[in-house]
Amino acid sequence: MPIIWDNMQRELFFSSLDTVIQSPKHITVLSHVNPDGDAIGSSLGFSQFLRKFGHEVEVMVPNDFPGFLAWMPGASEIHVYDKESELCDRILDRTDCLFLLDFNHISRSGLIQSKLKTLNTTKILIDHHRDTDIENFFCVLSDTEVSSTSELIAETVLHYGNDYLDDPIATNILVGIVTDTGSFSHSIFRPETFSLCARLLEKASSYNKIHQQVYDTFSEDRLRLLGYAISRKMEVLDEYATSIISLNKEELELFNYQVGDTEGIVNYPLSMEKIKMAVLVTERQGVIRFSFRSKGSFSVHELAQKHFNGGGHTNAAGGTLSCSMGQALEMLHNLLPEYKELLQQN
Repeated sequence: MPIIWDNMQRELFFSSLDTVIQSPKHITVLSHVNPDGDAIGSSLGFSQFLRKFGHEVEVMVPNDFPGFLAWMPGASEIHVYDKESELCDRILDRTDCLFLLDFNHISRSGLIQSKLKTLNTTKILIDHHRDTDIENFFCVLSDTEVSSTSELIAETVLHYGNDYLDDPIATNILVGIVTDTGSFSHSIFRPETFSLCARLLEKASSYNKIHQQVYDTFSEDRLRLLGYAISRKMEVLDEYATSIISLNKEELELFNYQVGDTEGIVNYPLSMEKIKMAVLVTERQGVIRFSFRSKGSFSVHELAQKHFNGGGHTNAAGGTLSCSMGQALEMLHNLLPEYKELLQQN
């Protein structure tokens, strides 16, 4: 269900947070598997904020993040669990407080999941996804009516005062908001998001640089993959107002796939007026991954949660299946008649 944290709940969260951050600790900031711009932006921005209180802070992700985010302030210090698991385990073992950012359940922590279940430390969750698990945490800040977890981190920083906001923190938070809203094209639920971004821009060095680093650093292979996906692999199903793009392992390898190269491809079919849902299906590391986008009130979160072991937001969600590409596409096509009426209503 959607979660909206009211002012009283926010004050309770900040009161609990105060008891944690006012004395120096070993802190780990962890985000979800297949980290995106919001995961990296919120984690880096929050870790830099925490260091202002004298904490020793490590940032960790389950697996690698896209190369177009490597320029972000502090990104070179991120620990990638599947590359350095022994070091990460030692870091977690001495962690006094663990912040889980931008994911709604421990199951989204990939290879770290089993470690987290046995880790006896204070756990705090900050997230903006639906159906967030709010049990078993010392305190939680979760609001589905904000654009991104990065927006919640900005709110947290500013709660302690504008002086805590500096160029690196503002830049990282802006990257998170910009990427999770598709450059402000979706997931904007309230005018406060723009007001907040204005405050961030007062501290960040250059928005033009941020946009250029995120969107104008394609490799030739990535651009050719985009062209191939749209010209050769885009299926348009008018009856269901749906478009499906599928890319198998061999096709990705043909274009020397790197982490992040398929980022944003799913959004292109939605630029067609007649399309209400777009789906990108990719085969990587023996798993079929789904990225769903929609327009209007059609909930891809409900679809992903019910059928694809996933979820997210009303208009943006993801999921995974352990099967062949053919089986995945067959299942997706077979489901569309069930949702035909809802898709045609939008």
